[in-house]
Amino acid sequence: MPSLKRIRTNYPGVFYINGTSSGGKPERIYYIRYRKAGRMIEEKAGRQFQDDMTPARAANIRTKRIEGAASNQERREEAKQEIWTLTRLWQDYSVHKLPTKGLATDRSRFQKFIESALGNKRPEDLSPLDLDRLRLQVAKSHKPQTVKHVISLLVRIVNHGARLGLCPGLPFKPPTIKVHNLRTEDLSPEQLQALMEAIDQEPDIQAANFMRLVLATGMRRGEVFQLQWQDLDFERGFVHLRTPKSGVDTKIPMNSAAREILSNHPRTSDFVFPGRGNRARTRYPKAIDRIREKAGLPPDFRPIHGLRHFFASQLASSGKVDMYVLQRLLTHRAPTTTMRYSHLRDQPLRLASDLVVGLLGEVVNGNKAKVANLKREE
Repeated sequence: MPSLKRIRTNYPGVFYINGTSSGGKPERIYYIRYRKAGRMIEEKAGRQFQDDMTPARAANIRTKRIEGAASNQERREEAKQEIWTLTRLWQDYSVHKLPTKGLATDRSRFQKFIESALGNKRPEDLSPLDLDRLRLQVAKSHKPQTVKHVISLLVRIVNHGARLGLCPGLPFKPPTIKVHNLRTEDLSPEQLQALMEAIDQEPDIQAANFMRLVLATGMRRGEVFQLQWQDLDFERGFVHLRTPKSGVDTKIPMNSAAREILSNHPRTSDFVFPGRGNRARTRYPKAIDRIREKAGLPPDFRPIHGLRHFFASQLASSGKVDMYVLQRLLTHRAPTTTMRYSHLRDQPLRLASDLVVGLLGEVVNGNKAKVANLKREE
């Protein structure tokens, strides 16, 4: 306990000393005193600015301690005595996360891959061989991207525990999973024509307009699921996207095609494409699969994500849109994600290269003509 002057407050058992903040300004440091199990305890409650501590808040902490709530030091001691296995760490990790689709996916991956193999192990007992066996086990039936997600989840769980002082971090560097996720889907002019005809003939207006909007804007499936009428700014010509994959709300331009689709779309809910009970959708309309089959598209063509790829491919291959603009339209967080479409600009490059050959030919042929004229003059 610092040997500085203790200054009483109007709250019993609460006092402070004058200290200095990290910025060099005077700051009060509050302490509480209480008796527990016949022993007098003094505990730091918090700093005035750093912890936003006040005498009233310190008194509230003191009351909780008297009623039996463990102190910070006691919790740290208890954590040292407890065995924090990966399963226990996952339980604590999941409590601290918001209940989102990402958390549900993490829970499924933990239960399916990690819990059965390593759930009873503590982070400090893990070895590189354990993670390598996990990697090989997942890779037997799943793609490299899933393997990467599973290893990443395990690392995040351990890092969460280490950050809270529940366990040490991994004693080794986790393996790096290389993923070559460069699959880009495209449609030939004939396939696009067949798809548009199938969409026009589809009686389910929700499914038809769902596909039309993705074709016109390149929006992700989840972004269309969450789209509400209040997100549409017809006056300024923008579509507000709620929590896209980049993690930050953003907006994209409402082009003329999107404006026509949305202006004529029926309003039956707060959501533009409502699901059951007029709530947000969790999957695309079943009629979309019917449209794909009627258009004769390949079975492995993803009906929504494939259209987003087609949207991006068309812009990239046009040679009229730079990668930064395309990144903004697709709401990619990192430019490396957008660069998967850069190879589609090869055609404009070939045309430019061929143009140089033609220009060189003109120069060569022009020089030959000049030489022939000089010879005739001689």
